[in-house]
Amino acid sequence: MFGLGFSRRAYIYRMQAPSDSAAVGEALLASFRHNFQQYKALADRALAQISPEEWLHQPAPGSNSAAVIVQHLVGNLRSRFADFLTTDGEKPTRQRDQEFAEPATAASVPALQAEWTAAWQVLFTLLDELRADDLLRTVRIRGEAHTVLQAVQRQVAHYASHVGQLVQLAKIIRGEEFQSLSIPRGQSQQFNQAMTAGR
Repeated sequence: MFGLGFSRRAYIYRMQAPSDSAAVGEALLASFRHNFQQYKALADRALAQISPEEWLHQPAPGSNSAAVIVQHLVGNLRSRFADFLTTDGEKPTRQRDQEFAEPATAASVPALQAEWTAAWQVLFTLLDELRADDLLRTVRIRGEAHTVLQAVQRQVAHYASHVGQLVQLAKIIRGEEFQSLSIPRGQSQQFNQAMTAGR
């Protein structure tokens, strides 16, 4: 009796595990896409508050301007996610050091904005194409092996840090005129009440 019950449980587990794994994989991909979309939206809202000339502002000697951070993210997005499953994530055509060279004038900012939008689209297109069973496939970055899951999660952390830098730069530049991108100071209680009203 015990043996029959144990076998039945094992059979049920084997039958459910693939679909459960697929569901977890699809949930991870959806979470990645949501996080990246949130990061881009946050950066866009911060960048919208500064002028092209202010994109070149360096808050301290040796620090990066918003333009440089955007250049770096553009280069990283293109390199990591173009031909993601079949080529190394550090493309031989990438000129990483040039990403940290300050633009000469604000006249270059509109073109950089267009590159920014196009580079994020490379990532979003890939995320639309990936499937749950791709997450444990192996890809390489500078020759180092990663699962797809590791490689994408690595960029989640990387992009979050740079988006935070862009927000902080915009806050420094705008000062008291900066439009809050989260819950404004002193309004947490009102926000919480609004979120829970009617529940």
